[in-house]
Order: sequence, then structure tokens, then C-alpha cells
Amino acid sequence: MFSDYVFLAAFLIGIISGLRSLTAPAVVAWSVQFHWISLRGTLLAFLGSWPAVGVFTFFAITEYLADKLPRTPPRTAPLGLVARIIFGALSGAALTAAKSVNPGLGAILGALGGIVGAFADCHIRVRAVRAFPARSFYFAVLEDMVAILGALAIIELLRPV
Repeated sequence: MFSDYVFLAAFLIGIISGLRSLTAPAVVAWSVQFHWISLRGTLLAFLGSWPAVGVFTFFAITEYLADKLPRTPPRTAPLGLVARIIFGALSGAALTAAKSVNPGLGAILGALGGIVGAFADCHIRVRAVRAFPARSFYFAVLEDMVAILGALAIIELLRPV
């Protein structure tokens, strides 16, 4: 809607990455492909290519499936947390670059959002599963939906009127 929201959007897309690390870059890639945002002329323009869209989409779907498995490590484990930080930074940088604002600041905000999202969601999910035993699968599916719809809502904030 307004580029005034670009810094908030960069932080929020990082939070989405904290929930599902690959949803944020997948939605950003599709948004570039559908011309909802433009990265033309930036170093991040590759995100709109079909190979990038395909890779991020494939791995996002794989992540949705893997999250439902009982042996999936927590999102706050080192490898998972690093992925959330990196993809939050990439997605935050892309959103600020799309509005011709400093992508470095967008990357920092996206990375911070990735950390906040990972720890907040981990805390919420543990409490929810304790309150409603044997419902972990349903909470995971709910998280998937929140991540996808939340990422789309964030992109909508930045789309031109």
C-alpha cells in the first residue's frame, strides 16, 4: 500500500521466516514473478526467476511435510535458526529493495524478525501442545497457514495501489 510500511514489512517477513524458513523467500519469489513487487535492476532480481521460484517452492513444501515428522529438530536448534536468520534477511532485503530503500537495513530487520519468530513460535507451540495433547499435527498445519497467509498479507502492504 505505502512504502512507509517497508521497514515493518521487512521485520514481519522475517517473523514469517521464523515460523517456516522457506515460506518467506518462496512468497517473495512468487510475488516478483507475478509482478506484485519489482526487483528489476537490483542484485536480488534473481528471486523472480523461474529456477528460484521452483527451488524455493519445492523446499517450502518439503519443509511443510518435514515439520510434521516426530524427529524434526526444534526451529531454535542451531542449523534451523541460522536458516531462519538467513532467509529472513534475504526476504527482508528483497522487500526493501523493491521499494528502493536500503536492502542492508531490510536484511537486518528480516534477520531480527527471523529470530523473534523462531523463538516466539517455539514458545507458543510448546504451550499449545501441552494444553492440548496429541494435537501437535494440527498446530503445525495452523502454523503453515499462518505463514503463507501472513506472507501474502505482508506483500499486499507493499503493492502499489
